[in-house]
Amino acid sequence: MQWRNRLLVVALLVILAVLQYRLWVSYIEMRYLEQQIASQREQLDALVERNQALLAEVESLRKEDDAIEARARKELGLIREGETYFQLLRRGAPVDD
Repeated sequence: MQWRNRLLVVALLVILAVLQYRLWVSYIEMRYLEQQIASQREQLDALVERNQALLAEVESLRKEDDAIEARARKELGLIREGETYFQLLRRGAPVDD
């Protein structure tokens, strides 16, 4: 009978060790996934903010001709007929060809 008690205690200790191992592995996995969720939420917030800015810009371009003209002047270097274009350079600054 003595050896059965010892075998039972050993079996229970093995089961306890396996359950403890699984518990801690699950806890570590849960913490990792929580960090991943937080990171994804930050990225999502940044993308939502960027999308809102782009939507506002699209609406501005749709509604206002001045916005289109300003963008064409800034990004494409366009000028109106009859205007004179001046480009001011700093001394020693490289000149783009």
